[in-house]
Amino acid sequence: MSDQHTVVSGTRASVTIFASPQSWIEFDAREQCDRVAALDGMVHVAGMPDLHPGKGAPIGAAMTSSVLYPFLVGSDIGCGIAVFPVRLRRLDPEKLAARFPDLDRPVDPEDVDEEIPAGWTEGLGTVGRGNHFAELARVDSVLEPERAARHDLTSGDLVLIVHSGSRGLGERILRAHTEVHGAGPAVDCAAYLAAHDDAVRWGSLNRRLMAARVADAIGAERSAAIVDVCHNSVEVRDGRYLHRKGAAPGDGRDVLIAGTRGTHSYLVAGHAGPEAGYSVAHGAGRKMSRADALRRGKAKHTVEELRRPLKGSVVVCGDRQLLFEEAPTAYKRIDRVIGDLVEHGLATPVLSTLPVVTYKTAELGGRSSTKRASRAGRGR
Repeated sequence: MSDQHTVVSGTRASVTIFASPQSWIEFDAREQCDRVAALDGMVHVAGMPDLHPGKGAPIGAAMTSSVLYPFLVGSDIGCGIAVFPVRLRRLDPEKLAARFPDLDRPVDPEDVDEEIPAGWTEGLGTVGRGNHFAELARVDSVLEPERAARHDLTSGDLVLIVHSGSRGLGERILRAHTEVHGAGPAVDCAAYLAAHDDAVRWGSLNRRLMAARVADAIGAERSAAIVDVCHNSVEVRDGRYLHRKGAAPGDGRDVLIAGTRGTHSYLVAGHAGPEAGYSVAHGAGRKMSRADALRRGKAKHTVEELRRPLKGSVVVCGDRQLLFEEAPTAYKRIDRVIGDLVEHGLATPVLSTLPVVTYKTAELGGRSSTKRASRAGRGR
């Protein structure tokens, strides 16, 4: 059963949280859902099993309203996860990690052979900070062989998973609104949606550019994405605005739900309906703040442990603080998140992957503490 509480007075929207009693959802996240439900025009708030508190609005939620609220999408408009098949003759994690490109260094816009949305070139082809990553992963278990075969994937195959967004473009769009209207609704919905759509296209382009950079660096052929799903966006559906913040569209498409660099991730077939905002979870979801993860992690883990969280895997991260902030223990159990989606009929697991090389930020001397202010997201 879903964890549901509904206010029927007409002053507040319904709230449904798709989490089992065994799943821990922070009080602050529930409270944020209730505050969002009280906004003018709000119809329904659906919390995913990875629900956790965000800045002003919950992360892991799909929020339907007759009013468009830019702050419910947040600053990283277009953030999403793409999956690219990879073919390699030899799999040596240490050597592959050493060959990963510097995804903190932008590409030259002149080298991009397609139109760059909004003409935004800052950070082009870079991964960003926070929960963003590029990960070479191995298919561990195939759970729905027929569906996995549609992607030409089977056990032992390799994929590149890229999680990133629109970098500074989405932040600029949100700031242009909040500096005038704060957390209020969009005054010119058409203008916001046009800028939003540019950021969504930019995020997709950025993920493709990073995948191409990694493929070239490790000696693999470039490939098209088999999955590319945005989880920070708004769409007009049935005459209403469906805001997603850390929630992936789950209405008939396949979605990669990220675990941690020390656990499985899952490709699932989404089949969520209106009560769930046609959405599924986007990741494991944080269970610790970054400050708590740093404090507890330093008492529990060594840097070397965090660089090799699984046998046969390597984490590329020149920022030691980020290593602790993004430790696997800072996140909820991905198996529990997937289990909740299955229990509530929102998704069917297709296959699972395990990390081989996870890139967070370059291993370069003197860069371990740079650009910290540019981190984005709280999700992985």
